[in-house]
Amino acid sequence: MDADVEVFEAHRAHLIRIGYRITGSLADAEDAVQEAWLRLAGLDDATRAGIRDERAWLTTVVGRLCLDRLRSAAARRERYVGPWLPEPLITTGDTDDPLATVVRDEGVRMAAMVVLEQLTPPQRVAFVLHDALALPFAQIADVLGCSEAAARQHAARARRIVAEADPPSQAQAQTAEVGALLTRFAEAISRADGPALLAVLHPEAVWVNDSDGRTKAARRTIVGADKVMRLILGLLERYGPAFTKGWVPVEVNGETGFLTPSYGETGPGVTAVSVRDGRISGLYSVLNPEKLERLPA
Repeated sequence: MDADVEVFEAHRAHLIRIGYRITGSLADAEDAVQEAWLRLAGLDDATRAGIRDERAWLTTVVGRLCLDRLRSAAARRERYVGPWLPEPLITTGDTDDPLATVVRDEGVRMAAMVVLEQLTPPQRVAFVLHDALALPFAQIADVLGCSEAAARQHAARARRIVAEADPPSQAQAQTAEVGALLTRFAEAISRADGPALLAVLHPEAVWVNDSDGRTKAARRTIVGADKVMRLILGLLERYGPAFTKGWVPVEVNGETGFLTPSYGETGPGVTAVSVRDGRISGLYSVLNPEKLERLPA
């Protein structure tokens, strides 16, 4: 049992990363990983001895479990009020943080995770397991319960969709200029300076609010720098300094972001910021209270 625990702990971060990229839910990912551990621990000696690669075996089990969760979530997503965003991963920079390894993967960035929402469950699993982890298609076909040719087709279609979306790379969002950019953004908001806001927003900037109707927020994605700017100015006019009071910088899914307290009829939230070409290209605000229950104190 001790040997199994050691093996499992060595692969835990890898498995959590897979589960999160497939489901967009840390809770679902952790449940799947826990179930995979129970299945490993419950094997008889002969079956256990027949496993040549524990990492591959565990990856297959987690992939199947997360595929099932993703399929069962499809009906719930159809009833969801407004845009849907993944559960945010907040890290503190502490190397002992269990999520520190997970967020090093560029694929868990909020903008990249949003793109995965365009894929069908089989496409998403095939893309994550092959393009992100280089698993052979024979193993992916085993996870999906289809032929190897079908698994290849799922991955190819997913790859085209992701390539067309072209989310900005993490490298662009981890430069020294990002801090100065966000400072300019905050200063422009504090002055209610429309032109200054346009100067820091990418022309194709988007603002996505995920609330499921549980707190007041825009229920459609705001697209375009001018529309984002006008929404910010409108919120400032309505709520005044309360709109920006108490913002706290944090790392969200491996990128710069901030926590926001309640203001007016809007509850607390977490916003991830994406940067492209030296400007803010995406504001992804998670306001649904259910997705904020696991935030660190």
